[in-house]
Amino acid sequence: MHYHALSRYPESDVVLVNQAGQEKVIVVKPNHSATWRHNLWLLAALAVPSLGAGIAFALLGAWPILPLAGLELTALAGALYWVNWKLEYRHVIRLTEELITIDKGYFVPKRSWRFAREESALRVVPETHHWQGPELSVHDRLSETRIGDFLNREETLQLLSLLRAELRIRTHSSDSSIEA
Repeated sequence: MHYHALSRYPESDVVLVNQAGQEKVIVVKPNHSATWRHNLWLLAALAVPSLGAGIAFALLGAWPILPLAGLELTALAGALYWVNWKLEYRHVIRLTEELITIDKGYFVPKRSWRFAREESALRVVPETHHWQGPELSVHDRLSETRIGDFLNREETLQLLSLLRAELRIRTHSSDSSIEA
């Protein structure tokens, strides 16, 4: 299915909205400011002096430094890969006239929730500190799932304003305590 991007939040790469006919799709993902390619450039920039110093010390007879430099770079590469993998996480929210589907996963959905649109609502729990965003979750009578729990305050408020237009809201406090 082909989706046409809406330009409601053109500066945001974190909350993306697509619409095709009666179906609206909201893709929520973590802020991925450094791509894998950027991480490889960083690793190469750190490898040149580290391995250069290791080779120089190895030529002077202090050979144990070279394997340790390689081990250090391997550990850094592993950490960068792990963080890059974690930043591929997605929440995909599909809204149709009858159904709300929420898929969570990295490259394919690992977990999915389906809610009848008539019976579902958005729960908004106000933030406890002014730098945090509110907690958002979609629920019906039987189940509930949090959405956008990895977003910062501004991104959460963007998502909240999108979902306010689509779902009924139920909160733990008055609706006026949330500014969006």
